[in-house]
Amino acid sequence: MAGKRQHLVQRRKASGYTQEQFADALKVDRTTVQRWEKGEVDPQPHQRPKMSKLLQLTSKELDELLTADILPVASAPGWNVPAQPANDDEMAAWELARRVQASDVGSTTLTRLERAFDDLATAYPVAPPRELLERVRQHSAYVVHLLDARKTLAEHRRLLVVGGWLSLLGATLHIDLKQEHAATARLQAAVTLARQAEHPEIEAWCYETDAWRVLTDGEYAQALELSLAAQSVAPAGTSALIQATAQEGRARARLGHEKETYAAIEKIQKMAANLGIPERPTEHHYQYDPAKALAYTATTLAWLGDAAAEPYAREVIARLSPSNDVTKWPRRVASANIDLALVLLAGDRLDEACHSAQKAILSGRVVPSNHWRALEVVNAVEVRQLPEASDLREAYEGLKAIES
Repeated sequence: MAGKRQHLVQRRKASGYTQEQFADALKVDRTTVQRWEKGEVDPQPHQRPKMSKLLQLTSKELDELLTADILPVASAPGWNVPAQPANDDEMAAWELARRVQASDVGSTTLTRLERAFDDLATAYPVAPPRELLERVRQHSAYVVHLLDARKTLAEHRRLLVVGGWLSLLGATLHIDLKQEHAATARLQAAVTLARQAEHPEIEAWCYETDAWRVLTDGEYAQALELSLAAQSVAPAGTSALIQATAQEGRARARLGHEKETYAAIEKIQKMAANLGIPERPTEHHYQYDPAKALAYTATTLAWLGDAAAEPYAREVIARLSPSNDVTKWPRRVASANIDLALVLLAGDRLDEACHSAQKAILSGRVVPSNHWRALEVVNAVEVRQLPEASDLREAYEGLKAIES
């Protein structure tokens, strides 16, 4: 640790908080604030957005505050540097301008990298996670290579941003494949790059992605906390803000917060409607569009046990117009069929429920991180001792074997 954090202490006091008031605002013990200020421990990632807000700092400024333990020294009022001849000053200025503009990277290379990321994010709903992860690795390695190259400040920031997006997508794929340690490392890398580039939307997506991860593990309260942290960071009007709100709704549905769940759904639908039609009308994972609101509404209502989920799930399936070959479905259609199966089971429409679940499982579009959702349907069918139970269990076990 950096030792006693005088910067943090002074900033807290300047913001008008005692240690106890600051702890109350962050919902932690006073001793936790004391340990932060002594440099004994660091705040958790999900606590930092609210800390930044309370102290009126950017996330990057807060990071600097937590690592620095020496106050900056004010510049002296005058300079004791001998004057140089005018022509030397001109030459130095020209050389500075030349070096700032010099680059071994180039705008064309960066544009290609940015387009490559868009292609990868668009392929996410239909590409096998392992295959897509290999492509992400290749592009990420190239970003690392370019970080050592000579480039302008503007190019450096663009490189940090695209590196952040690639790290985030890599983390998402690791989560889908249940590779927890790799997912954590890539999320941490994405947050670091986002803060260096001062790109809060990427940082917000990191919290939202982690919220989804813990939600799939049944940690619903933590998922809610991370979703709220993502919303506190996400810029207004961004896809990250909408997705974080959607994640909040799903977490609240699992926690049984009925009133708050419906409020989140209403908020999502309003924000999604304001986005309009995206520039790329394809399934870009990090670009929200009004059609996605249907899918998240279906899932959220299904988890809440509301029969109103059925028309939303059916509309998702109809809009994406899947072919008879279920293996060519986008991932969202498989999820909508699982949502539909849950609702149909609750309504005792058992044949239809089993049919929808079977199609979702046989599509191969249910990634490992979503196996638990398919298993919910399988278990429900088995509890009811339906004749389709053995076929459904066999299909589910086959899905697990393929992904293992």
